[in-house]
Amino acid sequence: MKFLLASTLAAAIAAVGTASAAEPQCAIGYVSGVGGSAQSMREYLATPDRDRYRYLKDNDLTCKISDEGRATGCTGVTNLSNEKVSVYDDIDSATMAVVARVELEHGNIYPVIIVVQKKDVRCAD
Repeated sequence: MKFLLASTLAAAIAAVGTASAAEPQCAIGYVSGVGGSAQSMREYLATPDRDRYRYLKDNDLTCKISDEGRATGCTGVTNLSNEKVSVYDDIDSATMAVVARVELEHGNIYPVIIVVQKKDVRCAD
């Protein structure tokens, strides 16, 4: 009986640990922070803190826009301020892919798949 209680408790603790490691678990969220192409985000995160503002300004997010209005081949980063996003997929333990509406080409807004830090994502209520 003690063994059953101990194994049940261990399983419960493992389940809680797994759920918290995968946060946020939502379909819709809000992002405040920097997001961009996977390669550009790796470069941005590797940049020393004192140089990140310059990196952000020198590497603005640009994409190829198809005739159907699809954004592909994106490079660079952009700053998001409480932007509503659709959560797409986890990239690694610190970043995730989201679909955000981003201004490209002189004021035109397009849905773009970008990478953001998980810590910058807040699930919608």
